This record gives sequence, structure tokens and C-alpha cells, in this order.
Amino acid sequence: MKKIAMFCSAAVLIASSFLLNNTVHAQQILDRVVVVVDDGVVLQSQIDHLVQQVKSGQNFNADNAPSDEVLETQAIERLILQEIQLQMADRMGIEIDDSQLEQAITEIAGNQDMTIAELREQMVSNGMSWATYRENIRNELIIQQVQRAAVQQRVSVTPQEIDNLVKLIDDNQEVQTEYRLAQILIAADSNASQTELEEAKSRADAVLSLLDKDRDFSDLAVRSSSGSAALDGGDMGWMTVNGMPTLFAEAIDGKDVGEIVGPIRSGIGFHILKVQDKRGEQTVEVQEVKARHILIKPSVILSDNKAKEMLNQYREQVASGEKSFAELAREHSADPGSASRGGDLGWARPDKYAPEFKQKVETIDANTISEPFRTQFGWHIVEVTERRTQDATQESKQERAYQMLFSRKFREELDNWQQEMRDQAYIRRVAE
Repeated sequence: MKKIAMFCSAAVLIASSFLLNNTVHAQQILDRVVVVVDDGVVLQSQIDHLVQQVKSGQNFNADNAPSDEVLETQAIERLILQEIQLQMADRMGIEIDDSQLEQAITEIAGNQDMTIAELREQMVSNGMSWATYRENIRNELIIQQVQRAAVQQRVSVTPQEIDNLVKLIDDNQEVQTEYRLAQILIAADSNASQTELEEAKSRADAVLSLLDKDRDFSDLAVRSSSGSAALDGGDMGWMTVNGMPTLFAEAIDGKDVGEIVGPIRSGIGFHILKVQDKRGEQTVEVQEVKARHILIKPSVILSDNKAKEMLNQYREQVASGEKSFAELAREHSADPGSASRGGDLGWARPDKYAPEFKQKVETIDANTISEPFRTQFGWHIVEVTERRTQDATQESKQERAYQMLFSRKFREELDNWQQEMRDQAYIRRVAE
């Protein structure tokens, strides 16, 4: 009887194994490797998912949509670049932890006037699982860090360049205008033969001809563009003439919303641009506080509780009139920069301080000494003596000038760097 039972058990195990193997095989053939990229791969499921994501986007026009083949080609190119950059991130040890991811998702939801729950519901209704969405955002953040690490060191902005641009902004109000551009790029690198250049120019002219016949720009961008924003309808976002490649700035000079220019020859191909929108500049005002503080640093011989107790005693001494805040700061504060000035920190924007300190000076009533609180530097009490609204337009112009120059140079170098990385990578399409 035991032999029969053992035989039956073995038979069941064999049958189960057979069914399991067939089930696994059935699951495996639902996906396949489409492209080998160095040490990684691009899967068919990734391509299908990205194509579906584009189709469910707000800018997708189903009535005049490009073929799935065109969408798939664009998706493959984007995923190849993504895989190259993610592999580089792995080699560089770049990671995004859950707290960074949650902060980014919170900002995304806030920018869309949504709660995280509403954002999650929207993603699920578009056919994307929340886990997949989170992983996509994590990858985007990782790639941004890789790009900054690799490209930022190739970009240099000098103080003289900033001063020159600020003067230009002051002299020419038009420079302050921001443009929202869309691009169609017909690729042809600097090493292309004359025949290849002529073919690329011919394709660009053909696209222009279609645009002259009122074809949708974003639709043609998805179908024809080799640019990194092709799947977004070529949308390049907002930028000033000093924040975009010089060739673009010269081409759109004086152009109005809706106008299309090109083809413009560059080192990577022929560009066709559309001015989607324009907007101007506003005066910048910031809130500043004049504060003073006393800092006590805990140590091996001074506990946190003792530090708090000391600060509470100082508060009582000021309240009773026994001593002034300035006297106590000069005698006891561990901040060498402000102690000699009676704890005076001067005028500053709250965001210049540590987060806990910023929160206190933003919320405490004027001429009121705070309860003791801790920052990375130690324990503090703080008093805000004055508040003011300051015109920071000039300072904002300098910061904006830097960002314009950096953005323009970064965009140019990013395109070059991505092309270099792609040229150096081992990329092989896998036959079906």
C-alpha cells in the first residue's frame, strides 16, 4: 500500500512539474528581448508599455495618430538611451531611496493640483500600475542625476558671461520673453556623407511641406522626429532666447505664436521649430527677516536636556529684565559668527537657514523669543526683530542669467553626450 501511495505521489509530482513547466513557458513567451544594450536589454513589454503610455497621454490624437510601428521605433530609441544611462548610474553607484521618491511624487501631484491618491487613481485608470509608475519616476530621477554628473562638468558659466547677459536683459526687454518651443529633428550627424545629408534635408523639407498643409506638429514629431522629446510631441518646454541653443534663438527672433521655422542645420541634423506660446517677466519680491539667536552645542559633557534647560533660563532672564538677549548671546552663544554681534544674524531670507530654523523664523511672532529647538548645529532660541518685503528683481536677474546660460550649454552638451554614449554602446537588435 505504501508503494502505491509513493507511486501516486511521484505521479502527481511529475504531472505538477509538467504543468508548471508549461505554465512557465507560456508566461515566458509573453515577453522577449528586442534589443541588447551593453549588459542589459530592452524587452517587448517595455516597448508596449511605453507606446500605451503615449497613447493614453493628453497630447495624443487618436484620429490622426502615427502607426504603431512608428511609435514602437521611437519607444525603442528612448528605451535604448534610458538603458545606457541606467547602466551608467549603476556603475556610478547612483540610487534614489524611497524618501527621495516620495518627495518627488508629492511634488508631481502638487504641480497638478492633485493629491497622491488622485494621482494614483489617474495612473491606474490609464492602465499603469502604481508600482510601475513609481519605478518610472525613480528611473527618471536616477537618469537626471547621471546627466547632471556627466554633463555638468562639461559646462562652464563665467561671472563675466552672467554680467554681460544681465546687462543685455536690462538693455533689451525682449530678451526676457520666454518661448515654449516644439521641435522635429531629422537626424544627420557631422560625419554624414553628402548623400546622407541630402536625404535628411529632403525628409525635413517633406515634413515642412506637410506642416504647410496644416498637419498637426505634435503628430509629425511623434512620427518623424529623432529628438529626445519626440514622444511628447516635440515639446521642449519654456525657455528664453538665452536659454536655448544659439541656432534656435537666431531662427525664432521676431517670430509669433504659431509660426514654424526651419529646417535649421546643426551638428546632429535638421531642426524644424514651432513657437507654441510666449510669456513675459514679472517683478520679483521676497520676504526677509532680521533675527538673532543663541546657540548651545551639546557635547559629551553637555547633554541635550541640559542645553535646553540653559536656553530656557536665558529666556527667563530676558523676560525678567535681568539681562538682555544681546548680553546673553555674547556671553554664551556657540555661534562665533553672530555671538560678538549679540546674536544678530542680519537680514536674510528664511530659506537660507536650516529647515527647522527656517520654520521658526517664518512662523514666530515678531519680538517674541522662541522655545528651544534643535537643528543639525545644536539647540537654539531665536527672536525675529523685523520683517520686510524686498525687491529681488536684480538678484533674480543674475540667477536667471546663470540658469539661462547653464541651460543652453547643458542642452547642447547633453545632446552631444547622449550621442557619444550611444555610439560607444554595444547595441544589437534581436531577430524574432
